[in-house]
Amino acid sequence: MSDPVLATRHWMDRWVMPYRRAILMTALVLLVAALLGGAFWFWQEVQERHAAAAYAPAMARLSAARGREIPPEARATAIRELEAALQTYPSATMAAEAAFELAGLRFADGQYAPARSTYEIARARASSKTLQTLARLAIATTWEAERNFPETIEAYQAVLGELKPGEFQFEETLVALARAYELAGKKDDAIQTYRRLLKDVPKTTRAEDVRARLASLGATP
Repeated sequence: MSDPVLATRHWMDRWVMPYRRAILMTALVLLVAALLGGAFWFWQEVQERHAAAAYAPAMARLSAARGREIPPEARATAIRELEAALQTYPSATMAAEAAFELAGLRFADGQYAPARSTYEIARARASSKTLQTLARLAIATTWEAERNFPETIEAYQAVLGELKPGEFQFEETLVALARAYELAGKKDDAIQTYRRLLKDVPKTTRAEDVRARLASLGATP
């Protein structure tokens, strides 16, 4: 007669062993995942440090020249450094800000189409709504500089559609849109936009200028 204790152990081993294997496999998978996650995090940290080292010289050069004319040689160097950094580290944390600065340099040189493309990069990679809004407004100014008023108006309208009274750049966008309407010869739209500015931003410091623009268009507030 078989030993009942041995039989019970044999029965338990048959059922428990698969679960032990499953637990061990799960633990192994989790360990590998943790190791891969740690390696990826370390790789990202290294990439960010390298990217910061690539972006820093150009950004420092621009910061030092802020508020005054950038010497041509320094401008050319900053452009080359920013272009190289964006090409090498397009997904770095500093990429959006660097693209915005590079676009500004191109705009100042009258390179409106390249500036617009670079502002698009800044907009797409920006993590903050503030920078996204500034980039989108800058895109509109490139169209305005080219005197392409239909595109200018469309760009300003798109920005305004995502802003509310009191939000960052709301007032500035209304002023820019009204100006674009005027330049495009859309008198009625300009009047409505100036009136909207006085209504939605009643404490605007531009009230006197806006009323003057309305008067020049033969309209009242």
